[in-house]
Amino acid sequence: MLSYLAALAADVQAFNVFRYITFRTGGALITSFITVFLFGPAIIANLRVRQGRGQPIRADGPQTHFKKAGTPTMGGLMILAGLLASTLLWADLSNLYVWTVLLVTVGFGAIGFYDDYLKVTKQSHLGFSGKARLAIEFAIALAAGVLIILAQTGSFATSLSIPFFKQLLIDLGWFYAAFAAVVIVGAGNAVNLTDGLDGLAIMPIMIAAAAFGLIAYLAGNTNFSNYLQIHYVAGTGELSVICGALIGAGLGFLWFNAPPAAIFMGDTGSLALGGLVGTVAVATKHELVLAVIGGLFVIEALSVIIQVASFKLTGKRVFLMAPIHHHFEKLGWTESQVVVRFWIIALLLAFVGLSTLKLR
Repeated sequence: MLSYLAALAADVQAFNVFRYITFRTGGALITSFITVFLFGPAIIANLRVRQGRGQPIRADGPQTHFKKAGTPTMGGLMILAGLLASTLLWADLSNLYVWTVLLVTVGFGAIGFYDDYLKVTKQSHLGFSGKARLAIEFAIALAAGVLIILAQTGSFATSLSIPFFKQLLIDLGWFYAAFAAVVIVGAGNAVNLTDGLDGLAIMPIMIAAAAFGLIAYLAGNTNFSNYLQIHYVAGTGELSVICGALIGAGLGFLWFNAPPAAIFMGDTGSLALGGLVGTVAVATKHELVLAVIGGLFVIEALSVIIQVASFKLTGKRVFLMAPIHHHFEKLGWTESQVVVRFWIIALLLAFVGLSTLKLR
């Protein structure tokens, strides 16, 4: 919204700063942080009263988790409130990519909210039907994939970019929309599986958002994209503003989610934020790089898949408990050790993913 003030730069030169994506990204980050930080306590107090016993704790989980009983969930509402308010204020609302990312973020957030609501009201881990949930997620993600195709031109719109190669594109045709949907849904659910310890998911998702905010800025700028020899995608630079808003809202949430957490993110936040980053990756033609930058989430998801497949095929479990962060807790790592070490892994993987911008 504030980007429109740039049109007044001819009369008031100070308004020229609103033309710059970097300025508006910084403004979005600060605005979302302040929003979450100021309104967070009231939201937490309200959720604690409404939820009563809070998020149910897994009976088969680590014993240390039982002391968390009564902690409210749906903290994703705080993040989404700050993120949406900040994005609407600072982003260019004429940009189709912005609305596409918001579609996925709000849609996945609504699915997560309903899932959290069922778990809290029933005091059970059996929330929304898995098949119905995935069907709705794929419908939203498929719509986003189609919108991204329409926002681009020619065969490039339906092509998959391969990291480390300057010009290699694989044209998937309209099947690309289905591929994009798989990436977006996979990202949302991978982050959802990672959200199991205080602060575990929010920091890696902020690291991924920072990496993709940079990628979006570079891919949307002709000078930088030409220099780095990455594919130029007009208009994606504006997604840096949304990534900035995510980082700010995430920092505000982490203030309250730091151990011992006053609130849990819940599916409301994890699904929405994972879907957001997944959509940015698709829009910027860095879908495969997402598997590297978001490698921690991939590992968490694979640990669940391996555990389930192994038990069904052999009757034996590979890990002491899945997702894999619980495996390390069972081995004797403290919660803070798991969280901080996983943060380090997420940061290293982000640097590896960003290195693909130059290694072409």
